[in-house]
Amino acid sequence: MKTGTGTLDDVDHGLVHALQIDGRAPFRLIGEALGVSESTVARRYRRLRSAGTLRVAGTLNGARLGHHAWTIRLRCTPDAAGPLATALAARTDTSYVHLLSGGTEISCSAQTPTADESEALLLHKLPRTARVTSVSAHLLLDHYALPNTWAGPARLTPEQTALLAPPGPLAGGADDAAGEAGPCGGALVGPADRPLFDVLARDGRAGYPELAAAAGCSESTARRRVAALRRAGVLTFLVDIPPAALGFRAEARLWMSVRPSRLTAVAAAMAEHPEVSLVALTTGPTNLLAAVNCRDSVDLARYLTGRIAALDAIRSIETAPVIRTVKRAGALLPRPAR
Repeated sequence: MKTGTGTLDDVDHGLVHALQIDGRAPFRLIGEALGVSESTVARRYRRLRSAGTLRVAGTLNGARLGHHAWTIRLRCTPDAAGPLATALAARTDTSYVHLLSGGTEISCSAQTPTADESEALLLHKLPRTARVTSVSAHLLLDHYALPNTWAGPARLTPEQTALLAPPGPLAGGADDAAGEAGPCGGALVGPADRPLFDVLARDGRAGYPELAAAAGCSESTARRRVAALRRAGVLTFLVDIPPAALGFRAEARLWMSVRPSRLTAVAAAMAEHPEVSLVALTTGPTNLLAAVNCRDSVDLARYLTGRIAALDAIRSIETAPVIRTVKRAGALLPRPAR
């Protein structure tokens, strides 16, 4: 598959899938699963990351802490879309910032810890200029598919994936680890953990010496903190790669109105579609949001007239193609030099 770095071969695709399974899996273990050397895996990852094609991003899973997740849509004049999208992407509480629909609409995701912060974001912090013609925010009520489970990168066999599977989160959630102290003491997630999240948002594979230096603690403490946050399901690692690099050049956001009595059934059915990387129940004039990734526009049309059309409980659908992605998971990084 052609990208700015050349061609993604079988080893590259296997590496992407391995990192989707466990973003911090040792290169030695990935090499064992792929049947290549540790140095080959490390070299491939460095090449793809330095070109801006692939990285691992550590993200805060706010759902485990009761945070509010939102999807926000801004419609604006064409000259304003780029600068506004860039401003939104620079915020630490946003992710998946896209230009849609001919470049006159922006969509992004955001999460806020409290109702007060939700109000501040939606009423005061979003751009308010004459060039923004409308703003709508939809609370995400439940997820049926998330980007870290998207089938697009899948290449490995069940035997290979079994070698890489990380420990699962604690069944009871964050409260099960509430007694574990952060680098400077305190509850599971507190101000002392912010430096860890900041570093991991930029580079989910950052080494423990770098994490320890940022948090002002020992390497062993940093290692324990990362492990505790992962076990609690609060810290997750996502593969940040353009779908086009994997051959999926037609991305779209779907806003659907589904008959309430069939809403969960439709959401569960769509979560099984290999094209889908996000399915969420939302508030607002529509009640179901999906992100889809198709090979090309013909494949997108086939998906809409085939799989989607077969779900007759969908009463209406709005399809917005992704024109440009400004930010995906993790921190906004500078573009690599050309």
